[in-house]
Amino acid sequence: QVQLVESGGGLVQAGGSLRLSCAASGSIFSIDAMGWYRQAPENQRELVATVTSGGSTDYADSVKGRFTISRDNAKNTVFLQMNSLKPEDTTVYYCHARGRRKSWGGFADFASWGQGTQVTVSS
Repeated sequence: QVQLVESGGGLVQAGGSLRLSCAASGSIFSIDAMGWYRQAPENQRELVATVTSGGSTDYADSVKGRFTISRDNAKNTVFLQMNSLKPEDTTVYYCHARGRRKSWGGFADFASWGQGTQVTVSS
């Protein structure tokens, strides 16, 4: 399968910045999209930002103008630059990727989640 490894979470004061990274590895043939989601009430995960292999991006309204998602396609890595952080941004952030993986005799779809990384913003 495809594994996602996240890094960059931590504790920061309001107004500060963090840069999250997520690297995908495994039998990857292609990645269609990678993105970041965060834990919301009732154990739901809400979209923060996504980027497709073609470069199209999508952001939650709450982070527009503050967060920037980017990719290094050659390294199968996605980044989330988080600026002007607010206490309301405090939660667990999860990396997600979907695409096609190498399989026996061909290819198969995949969708993988990272383990999550904690972001805590103090006031």
